[in-house]
Amino acid sequence: MARNPIKDQVAIVGVGSTGFDRHGNRTSASLATEAATAAILDAGLTARDIDGVVSTGEPGAPPPQQLAAMLGLTEVTHYPRSTSVVMFALIDAMNAVFSGSAETVLVYNPVLRLPWNSRSASEDPFRRHFTTGVAGIPESMSMAVAYTAWASRYLYEYGASREDFGLVTVNARSNGTRNPLATLREPITMDDYLQARMIREPFCMLDMDIPTDGADAFVLTTAERARDLARPSVLVHAATTGTAACAAEDQLADLGHHGQHVVVRSLQAKSDLWLSDVDVFLPYDGFTIITLGWIENLGWCGPGEAGAFLREHWDDATNRVLIDGRIPLNPHGGALAEGATRGSGYVREAVQQLRGEAGERQVAGARTALVASGGFFFNSQGLILRSE
Repeated sequence: MARNPIKDQVAIVGVGSTGFDRHGNRTSASLATEAATAAILDAGLTARDIDGVVSTGEPGAPPPQQLAAMLGLTEVTHYPRSTSVVMFALIDAMNAVFSGSAETVLVYNPVLRLPWNSRSASEDPFRRHFTTGVAGIPESMSMAVAYTAWASRYLYEYGASREDFGLVTVNARSNGTRNPLATLREPITMDDYLQARMIREPFCMLDMDIPTDGADAFVLTTAERARDLARPSVLVHAATTGTAACAAEDQLADLGHHGQHVVVRSLQAKSDLWLSDVDVFLPYDGFTIITLGWIENLGWCGPGEAGAFLREHWDDATNRVLIDGRIPLNPHGGALAEGATRGSGYVREAVQQLRGEAGERQVAGARTALVASGGFFFNSQGLILRSE
């Protein structure tokens, strides 16, 4: 087992969210402040208790020192701006708490549709990409376009079908109906998926996350201090990130060697818990191919078998996945229904499930959650949370 002295020593004690939609006119700072305030209050703390602030580094997000001033934090000893996608910031906060750089750390993650695009362009991942001026040519393999190429390779190598991708989307939209924070709350059928506008083979509009406005925030502190707070503690059992050699979108060796594999090996080596212990499974679905990758690479099934796995565990009554009849896959709706939260929505859902506060989505007796966020290239991330 890999050395993991931080195991179960740090707890997430507060969560806050603004909810997500596509038609807001608020600033990133306004969203961050609302979510952060809610997280601090949720933890039963005040501004005086927060001595660390970590930003996820989302474009346009207020820097940590600015948010600290807006919240009226009086003495802050740890305030970095992390890399976009939430696990980088959470791991930074964990390490700060464990090392003593700060005792109680706020992590905030505001997301906005890109403001320099038209509204219609901001809701289309491909048009949004092409108008930013970053590798913005149709021949580029960067960002959204890369996943269409690797999805095509997946179909070719394994003889899979677009319906395999569609199962991920239908599951997300069915679950999104139960999440009051979600951007999209209407269910869809497989026929709806197959009839959706094709963007670039093999992906249609429903294979890609929903650009949205909103924010999440979390408060982390020591497990010891968490026991004195009013709300149930959720312990960080193991966390990791990973990238592989040749991780650029057009240089990836193949579907068997990328960041997800690095994360799985690292997370399993650091953890006392694994798939048989999981009550809630939250794999990233910013693109449907990413979810299939996580299912296979974590070991729920073999390479190329994710579609069959989803069908085997499909619950016809609710039109969604229930692994072994009890473990939901992204009960909050994920990025395909709740919206593109850059991973924070998955962590929030895990915490709420383990605290027994997920409302009609609640998994009975949930004690362990597995979060697998990020994609194939530079931002693969893994997290195991458990209730104390």
